[in-house]
Amino acid sequence: MSFQAYSLHPDRLFDADSSIRSVARALYQEIRQLPIVSPHGHTDPSWFADNKPFGNPAALLLQPDHYVFRMLHSQGISLESLGIVSKDAAVEVEQDPRKAWQIFADNFHLFRGTPSRMWMDHALTEVLGVDQPLNSKTAQTIYDHIDAQLKTEAFLPRSLYERFNIDVLATTETAVDTLEHHCRINESDWQGRVITTFRPDSVTDPEHPDFISHMALLAEQTCEDIHQWAGYLNALRKRRAFFKSTGATATDHSYPTFFTTVLSQETCQSLLSKALKGELSSTDAEQFRGHMLVEMARMSQEDGLVMQIHCGVFRNHNQSLFNRFGADKGADIPLKTEFVHNLRPLLNEVGNDPNLTMILFTLDEDVYSRELAPLAGHYPALKLGPAWWFHDSPEGMMRYRRMVTETAGFYNTVGFNDDTRAFLSIPARHDVARRVDCNFLASLVCEHRITEEEAFDLAHELTSGLAKKAYRL
Repeated sequence: MSFQAYSLHPDRLFDADSSIRSVARALYQEIRQLPIVSPHGHTDPSWFADNKPFGNPAALLLQPDHYVFRMLHSQGISLESLGIVSKDAAVEVEQDPRKAWQIFADNFHLFRGTPSRMWMDHALTEVLGVDQPLNSKTAQTIYDHIDAQLKTEAFLPRSLYERFNIDVLATTETAVDTLEHHCRINESDWQGRVITTFRPDSVTDPEHPDFISHMALLAEQTCEDIHQWAGYLNALRKRRAFFKSTGATATDHSYPTFFTTVLSQETCQSLLSKALKGELSSTDAEQFRGHMLVEMARMSQEDGLVMQIHCGVFRNHNQSLFNRFGADKGADIPLKTEFVHNLRPLLNEVGNDPNLTMILFTLDEDVYSRELAPLAGHYPALKLGPAWWFHDSPEGMMRYRRMVTETAGFYNTVGFNDDTRAFLSIPARHDVARRVDCNFLASLVCEHRITEEEAFDLAHELTSGLAKKAYRL
């Protein structure tokens, strides 16, 4: 069997119907080279502060990407064999990145039909210049090619940022992070815009594994008495102000559920005292988290930081894997969620404020059309985040547009964000989103539901305009 030269088809993700495909092509050509706006993600800010070469192909493309190694783990491939070091290793084991890469290549067929395959193909061909398919036979040749590229100035983090035409890139740090890398970026003469996002979960969720230690750091950093409710809230305000001073425009909150409630100050003080002693029941912890979402929304009203809420996920479902390797190892599973009742206390408190922006994300697609689109289509403060995580895929994005648009419209959504740890997947993910959106708009044009002129306008908005407005960039 012979193969054509390894390349990506220019019409990928466009409809097989020629009339829709023709409009989608025209829309895509209009927006394909627009700068990337990446308002939410998890890349490492030290990459851009240090601007040092990436270590090797496995460290760049395989080991940071839980989308990739979760699939390999599902087939019985150990994380250790992929170069991921366990927490309980007595001494740091020397990892062979070539062996990890070979295992990845041997099993690359597992990714057929998945978004990870599309992202990796884009990174290999469009960014790294690989001209042959990745498999067992080509693995080491491709490794050598990539490794040589990574040693050049063109593949330093800042060079890639500029090559990818990134306008702004947001990372995510805990509330007690020193932000030293962001400060160094800001103090440098580099013009790239890498901003932080305030993630307070470890000091607002009493069941977070770092709650006690991070609360102690919070007190030390702010000189506030975090044992008192007023002092605790003041400490959070000070940290938010520090994040904002370095460039942050948003916060991010990730809880198991979307439960919100408004409690009295006396009840809050009681819950805080129990939390600091490790004496909260699971019901009490849910009450604490639910009220803290309201407090965070109130603070966003004060300081203007956009509020993102990611809920509806069972984090670290694989307990033994979590015990050995820690969080973010591909074992997070979607949960059924409910919004109408759970969000009502929060929305009654702040939902009618047009100056507040709350962006909701969920992994429960069932609620898009039944609950979220009607809520976002009514409350001025509420916007819908894009299809997230498992649904950050061609089919997931199309389902999202079809379920949300009729009720919430386009302008109660916020465009696209890549939410990634894998730097080279950023242009790939944005390209997929642009193609899917253009295809969806083209279908509306061909059904005579919008005009071509409106479609071109919307293509720009979905690519960058809505994200810039929502995230105040």
